[in-house]
Amino acid sequence: MRVDLHTHSTASDGTDSPAELVRNAAAAGLDVVALTDHDTTRGHAEARAALPEGLTLVAGAELSCRIDGVSMHMLAYLFDPEEPALLAERELVRDDRVPRARGMVAKLNELGVPVTWEQVARIAGDGSVGRPHVATALVELGVVPTVSDAFTEQWLADGGRAHVAKHETDPFESIRLVKDAGGVTVFAHPAAAKRGRTVPDSAIAEMAAAGLDGIEVDHMDHDVDARTRLRGLAKELGLLVTGSSDYHGSRKTVSLGEYTTDPEVYGEITRRATGAFPVPGTGGV
Repeated sequence: MRVDLHTHSTASDGTDSPAELVRNAAAAGLDVVALTDHDTTRGHAEARAALPEGLTLVAGAELSCRIDGVSMHMLAYLFDPEEPALLAERELVRDDRVPRARGMVAKLNELGVPVTWEQVARIAGDGSVGRPHVATALVELGVVPTVSDAFTEQWLADGGRAHVAKHETDPFESIRLVKDAGGVTVFAHPAAAKRGRTVPDSAIAEMAAAGLDGIEVDHMDHDVDARTRLRGLAKELGLLVTGSSDYHGSRKTVSLGEYTTDPEVYGEITRRATGAFPVPGTGGV
C-alpha cells in the first residue's frame, strides 16, 4: 500500500484541480492520498466526485500556525469540516490572505519589482492566495529562477524584505480545535530550515504533551540527518511518523508518492479519527 498524506490542489496553491490531483495520484500508483490544502476544505467535494476506483481519499487541511514568532504548519486529518469553532478559525486565517498578499506586492513594488496584484490574483485563480502565488509571479517576471528561490530572506521568507505576516493560529489551539472536531494532527515538515526559523524540539515535546499525534519526517525539505533526528524524537515522544510528497503540481519539482507513509501509521491515523472517515473511490466522473 502506497500512502501520500500531504498534497495541494488549486483550492489553495497547487496547480492541479482537485479532480486532476486524484486522477494523477491513481496514475502514480498511490492507494491513499490526502488532500490538505491550506486552511480550506473547499476542494474535497470535487476530489470525492472524481475519485478513481482503487484510490482512497483522506480529507484534510494544512493549518497555518505560529509559536514564539516562528511560523509552522499543522496537518489536520479526518476532522468534521463543519465543526463551528475550527471552521471559524480557518475562515479567519483565509480572510487574512488577500490583504497579506497585497502587502507583499506593495513591498516588492517598493523594491523595484514590477509585480501587480492583478498578476498575483490571476495566478491564484479560485485558490486561497498565498506566498507561492507571489513567488510564481516573481518567476514569471524573471526575478528568480524557481518558486523555491523566492523563499529567501532577499524576498519572501519569514523576515524577508517582502514578507508580510498573516494571522496564524497558536498550535496548541489548533491541536485542541482539531481534536474537538474529531481529527488527527501532524506537524508538517518541522525541520525545513531553508524556509526560515524552525520550532525547537522542546516546543514539539510540549505539543506532544498537548495531544499532537505525529510529525512529518520523510519530506523533500529534510536531509538524511534531519530525518534521523526526527525519528529519534518521535520515538522518544511517542509520536507517529509520516512521510509525504507535499505535492503542489508544477509549482514544485516533487512528484506524487515521492515520499510515503507506512501503512500501519496510516491505519493508526484512521483509528484515532472520529470526525470523518477515508473515502474509497468508486470510479469517479
